[in-house]
Amino acid sequence: MRLRSIAVVVAFLSLAFLLPFGLPNPQAQAQEEGADSRPGLTISTPYPAQVIEPRETVTLSLTVRNRDLPPQIVYLDVKESPEGWTASFSGGGRTVKAVYVDTDDTVSVTLKLEPPQDVPAGTYRFVVVARGEDTEAELPIELTVEEKLPPRLKFDVELPTLRGSPNTTFRYRATLENEGDEEILVNLDAEAPEGFQVTFKLRFGSEEVTSIPLEAGESKSLDIEVRPPRQAPADEYKITVRAQGGEAFAALTLTAVVTGRPDLDVTTPDGRLSGRATAGRENTFKIVVRNRGSAPARDVEMSAFEPSGWTVEFDPKRIPEIPPDGEKEVIARIKPSEKAVAGDYMLTIRANAQGESDSAELRITVVTSTLWGVVGIALIAVALGVVGLAVARFGRR
Repeated sequence: MRLRSIAVVVAFLSLAFLLPFGLPNPQAQAQEEGADSRPGLTISTPYPAQVIEPRETVTLSLTVRNRDLPPQIVYLDVKESPEGWTASFSGGGRTVKAVYVDTDDTVSVTLKLEPPQDVPAGTYRFVVVARGEDTEAELPIELTVEEKLPPRLKFDVELPTLRGSPNTTFRYRATLENEGDEEILVNLDAEAPEGFQVTFKLRFGSEEVTSIPLEAGESKSLDIEVRPPRQAPADEYKITVRAQGGEAFAALTLTAVVTGRPDLDVTTPDGRLSGRATAGRENTFKIVVRNRGSAPARDVEMSAFEPSGWTVEFDPKRIPEIPPDGEKEVIARIKPSEKAVAGDYMLTIRANAQGESDSAELRITVVTSTLWGVVGIALIAVALGVVGLAVARFGRR
């Protein structure tokens, strides 16, 4: 009983609170909910406001709806249109001026808007009207014409000048960006001095590329590798790198500073790496040291790795300088051991200069001295004589 009394009091207070604001009207609410379903014509399009490019023809899909009206013919027109623009309706593959719409049915039609050739950038408004029997509907349309960005490429490099020897691979890190509004395929090529090799790779990639696609506003990182010829003289070399996609063009100028490097070659005047030597005697051989590199070879020191008991001396022992493509002749005085047995021996001749070196293996055929041969024959003769005397003397007894 007490709970029922409390509920009555709560209901009374709620009613007293709501009275100043008005109670809901069921009839008005029903009318409001059905306002959108009242009879009439409507015309609509999914995208009534668009951004286009100059000289671009626009096609819009329109939908004409008949809600609770008798079947009828609906005439179409553009009653507001900017000067110079052309508007036309099409359906079923033909140009149309009206559509037939049944009760509670829809019909689709296409509106084509063509701008004049010299249309300036700006916003243009149109009003499409659909006229039926004693009723009509309007659809406002807005087109904004914007100048399209011309195709343009931006080519940047982190360090345009690198230094190294002819054996160095000069690697330049570059970025290529498409600053236009359309995707383009960019072709890459280079103009380099004779003998230089230029390749392109995507950053962190291993495969060489000659072209890359770039979306509008996209940028990609490239590695540009330049390899000079081994005999490139010390100098500064310019390499022009080009990127072209359609009308878009960009170029870079890279500099490779080749510092030069000596390249030693040890040989003999006739190229033969063999000779004869007599055991225990000094024998002279001519050695040629060439510099085939692109920088002078300085402080060239001669050395040898010889068999045990042999001696090798050079004249000169040290060469102050050998210019690029130059050569110097060195006399090697080789003395085999007195105890060397006749036969072939290998001797290594080496030239060293500032970290650069080269060596040649000489095959030395050792022969014994003629004097020792004579002494040997004499000893044999003496021995035979002694034996002969002994036989003659003691044989008679």
